[in-house]
Amino acid sequence: MAAGGGHLEVLKFAHENGCPWDGSVCCHAAEGGHLELLKWAREKGCPWDVWTCSYAAKNGHLEVVKWAHENGCPLDQSTCQHAAENGHLELLQWLRETGCQWDARTCARAAENGHLEILKWARANGCPWDPVPFSTTRCNNSVVIQWLRDNGCVVWIDGHCAY
Repeated sequence: MAAGGGHLEVLKFAHENGCPWDGSVCCHAAEGGHLELLKWAREKGCPWDVWTCSYAAKNGHLEVVKWAHENGCPLDQSTCQHAAENGHLELLQWLRETGCQWDARTCARAAENGHLEILKWARANGCPWDPVPFSTTRCNNSVVIQWLRDNGCVVWIDGHCAY
């Protein structure tokens, strides 16, 4: 897709020639970190939704998330989840400073992807977590698994409780 690849001229040509678009244009532009393309699309009336910021957060595009949010794009829990999932602590911290909501999936995504620093920060700052059994099939990082165990999370290893 032109938006995801940052191909503004292609997108302009398509739009000028009647090619329909939807919120996926903004999502893919944000996901690729293409702020100028996103700005242009919005100027032309392209819709966006919470997935625009969420997709930008997935790839750590803080400036894109900031601009989008400052210009009315909504944030939700998925934005924090994507930042945590891919190890973007500075972005997660900014999201929380702006009041973006988070839920237990933020901690789960950080743990599943081995981002201990994010998991520790999230828990220290009140992020909820679901203390239900955590399967090591989703995380092969022994340091994260040990931290989970040390902090009261039930961990399953090869189908056996290792709590």
